[in-house]
Amino acid sequence: MFNKKNKYLAYTSSNKIELLHSGKPYFDKLLSIIGVAKYSVHLQVYILEEDETGQKVADALIAAAQRGVAVYLMPDGYASQSLSSKFIKALTDTGVKFRYFEPLLKSEHFYFGRRLHHKVTVVDGFYSLVTGINITNRYNDMPGEPAWMDWALYTEGATSRELSKICIQLWSKANHLNQKPQDTIVTKKIEGECMVRVRRNDWVKRFNQISRSYIDMLKTSRSHVTIMSSYFIPGWFIRQRLVKASRRGVKIKLILTGVSDVKLAKSAECYIYRWFHRNNIEVYEYNRGVLHSKLAAQDGKFVTIGSYNVNNISAYASVELNLDIANEDFAQSTEKELEKIIAEDCTLITPEIYSKRYNFIKMSLQFLSYLTVRMLINISTFYFKQA
Repeated sequence: MFNKKNKYLAYTSSNKIELLHSGKPYFDKLLSIIGVAKYSVHLQVYILEEDETGQKVADALIAAAQRGVAVYLMPDGYASQSLSSKFIKALTDTGVKFRYFEPLLKSEHFYFGRRLHHKVTVVDGFYSLVTGINITNRYNDMPGEPAWMDWALYTEGATSRELSKICIQLWSKANHLNQKPQDTIVTKKIEGECMVRVRRNDWVKRFNQISRSYIDMLKTSRSHVTIMSSYFIPGWFIRQRLVKASRRGVKIKLILTGVSDVKLAKSAECYIYRWFHRNNIEVYEYNRGVLHSKLAAQDGKFVTIGSYNVNNISAYASVELNLDIANEDFAQSTEKELEKIIAEDCTLITPEIYSKRYNFIKMSLQFLSYLTVRMLINISTFYFKQA
């Protein structure tokens, strides 16, 4: 992943990290760090709903604000527009600073402009969570309803300080503030060191770091790459790197969802299966529920995790945030988890299985779905490619 000259460029070493599953592990940690906040909480998220999970998080933010913590809450103005005025007022009346991240245009079924797709929480500039997990019941463990499959990375230390600065910048810009909020940063000694770097995609701001991480990962891979991704419709650059890596003998495994919340996107994704097969790329479908993950691991040395989907919406139209981890112990333990999921919860989709599952009519519908999705992506990202 790295050449010798700039192996650790943009990485910080004073970090403690932990990989968390969606559901109870993630939300317990989220509530825990909000609960210990002394100075500040920044929470920025794509979807916030006022169901049981959303209310628990809101109650934790309110409690923090009532004990004098500066709390900044920014959900996306399109994806979270169903929040009631009563819910928002309960937050703001107790001191929570609330602001939507607004697209240029929006309605109930349409938006045009950047969307705040990243999901990040930073407490006191020291504790942080970067994830693909939204704040709704779907991502939590509810009675009789297991959480959608996703991941989060919990960090303590230097990376959290950088994430705090990003949250402040985005909050200030959205609120047209000339003077940014000043955070009090907690400093504690970190036992052990883990190399972590913050990666962003925001085409308007000319950030394409996450896309670059994926391209570099595939370009420099020597042994194996595993990508666990929802809505996996890679653009030309990623597809070219997938092909070249496969031809070098790199074993590439894709873990995709078998059941999707966006049927059109899943149909379009299935259309590309034949292309994957032609290029010796293994396709596994996750069967335990909806897979919403955005994680990739390379050669037992590198992991990237966050909000970035491998498609052109994340590449060109969304504000995305990932963390790259260059640590062999962490990478190898993550790969073991992925292999366990493949063995216990996935089905390998071979060319034979694909042919039996989909007849000519279904494959034709997949092709039409692919064309439709590509057209929608091109329309929604055209402005940003030209900006």
